[in-house]
Amino acid sequence: MSTKAMAPTDPVAEPLRIAGRTFHSRLFVGTGKYASMEQMRDSLAASGCEVVTVAVRRERLFNAEGKSLLEFIDHSRYTILPNTAGCFSAEDAIRVARLGRDLLEQMGNPGASWVKLECLGDTLTLLPDPIATAQATATLVKDGFQVLAYSSDDPIAAVRIKDAGAASVMPAGSPIGSGQGILNRANIMLCLELLKQGDPAYPVIVDAGVGCASDVSLAMELGADGVLLNTAIAHAKDPVQMAHAMRHAAIAGRQSLLSGRIPRRRYASASSPWEGVIGHIPGE
Repeated sequence: MSTKAMAPTDPVAEPLRIAGRTFHSRLFVGTGKYASMEQMRDSLAASGCEVVTVAVRRERLFNAEGKSLLEFIDHSRYTILPNTAGCFSAEDAIRVARLGRDLLEQMGNPGASWVKLECLGDTLTLLPDPIATAQATATLVKDGFQVLAYSSDDPIAAVRIKDAGAASVMPAGSPIGSGQGILNRANIMLCLELLKQGDPAYPVIVDAGVGCASDVSLAMELGADGVLLNTAIAHAKDPVQMAHAMRHAAIAGRQSLLSGRIPRRRYASASSPWEGVIGHIPGE
């Protein structure tokens, strides 16, 4: 019998396929809220991400010193995913998505036909309006966009958005920027189950609410194809180090999923056999 150890499963060897493109990193990282453009640039590099999200609105693209966010993003390294952050209607989101496409086409970035769609319901929860999101998705798909749509963790709403043509549905772990992690594991698992019915390769990205690296690992262990985050890195005490942690968490969580966890048991299960134990065993 061979004693050669089996090589561990390499989650990076199985790339993420989404919206017609292939990536090895399963982290999507945002570009807002950093203390400086330089800190953002270094955090993106530390995260190992290949896709970065950028809010299209002009006030998000320039800082108080007039520096352009896009000057600090390596366009040969990253696919830019423009998002419609701050939109509260389907009409506004569609308009902003088209502006993002025009901008990225001028830059020659491959994310030009992509959009991370956000149609928010209110300013308190920043949860999505499911009806407006489905409406905007259908319109943008007809207009040639690959839509990655932000959704609540309501599995029925998520399925409706997929049916509208979304290339990926991105259910929230918890409200944007809250750092609460995944509040409802059961709902995320239902989203995964229903969205992947008949198409196991359909990409589902957990978006929003991440607070620390273990939240990323949990999302991946539940079966998510990737995680999108911003505040958890940008507002960490050490954003660059947190970005490193998130990078490793995504890989560890995916590797754990592929390895297959042990079943949960009500009672203990001894690691060593009872045979040959010295003395009396309680309960016998």
